[in-house]
Amino acid sequence: MTAPIPTSTPSPLAAAAASANAASRTQARITAVTSGKGGVGKTMVSANLAAALARRGERVLVIDADLGLANLDVVLNLQPRATLHDVFTGKVALEAALVEAPGGFHVLLAGSGLVEYSHLTPEVREQLVAVLAKVRPRYDRVLLDTGAGISDVVLFAVSLADEVLVIATPEPTAMADAYATIKVLAIQQGREAIQLVVNQTQRLGEGRNVAQQLQSVIDRFVQRPEGHAVRLNYVGEIPSDNSVRQSVQRRQLMVMNYPGCPAALAIAQLAGKLPALATR
Repeated sequence: MTAPIPTSTPSPLAAAAASANAASRTQARITAVTSGKGGVGKTMVSANLAAALARRGERVLVIDADLGLANLDVVLNLQPRATLHDVFTGKVALEAALVEAPGGFHVLLAGSGLVEYSHLTPEVREQLVAVLAKVRPRYDRVLLDTGAGISDVVLFAVSLADEVLVIATPEPTAMADAYATIKVLAIQQGREAIQLVVNQTQRLGEGRNVAQQLQSVIDRFVQRPEGHAVRLNYVGEIPSDNSVRQSVQRRQLMVMNYPGCPAALAIAQLAGKLPALATR
C-alpha cells in the first residue's frame, strides 16, 4: 500500500529530522566473519547468521570474500548466473550478480578455483572497495565471509569491516590459529576489540573457557601499536549439533529447517548481540 502524498510542505524542522533519519540508514554495518583455520564452520555461521538477522528485520547482504576458494554457493545450494568475478571483470553489472538466498537475504557469490585471487592486487583492492561503496546504501548489514588465515586477500577484506567476528573451536590448533589471526589484526590493523564465537562446543560454558584462555594469552603477548591491550568480546558459543551436519549435507539453512535445535537457537541469540547499524 503506497503512502499518501503530503498536501502541504513539511516544516524545516520535520524535513531536517527526516533527512537525519535517512542519513542514519545510508551506511550498512560491515561485519567480517573470519577464522584462523578452515573447517571451523565459518561459512555455515555466516549463512545462518544472515538468515537470523533477516528474521529480525534487517536488510542483509552476504559477500563471499573467500575469493578463489568460494563455497557459499554450495552451502546455500545456489547456482548463480553471475559472480563477483564477473563484476570485477566488467562482464556484468553489480545488480545482475546479487542473488536472493533462502532465508530472506541477498548474496554476492565469488568464483572458485581462480588463481588470480590467490594474491592481492591493486585491481582487486579497487574493485572490492567499489563494490562495498555501492552496496552499503542498500542494506542494513553486509557480512563478509572471508577466507581462513592471514593471507593478504583475507586481511584486506577484514580491513574494510566495521567489526570482526572470529570463529574458533575448542580444538587446540583452531585456538592457536585464532590467536595468530587476532594478533595480526591487532598489530597490523590496530583493532582494539574483536568479537569471538566458539563453535562446536561439547558442553555448556566451554566457549567462555576458550575465550578466557585466548584473552589470557593475548594479554601476555599482544599489544597494539599504541600500547593498549586487545579486548575479546565473547559473543557466545554454538554447541555441537547433528542438525548442523544434516543441514550442510542437504545444503539447507539450519535456522530454517531446524529452528528449534540448540545450534540454531544459539545463532539466533548471536544475531541479537551484534552491534546495530553504522551511522557514519
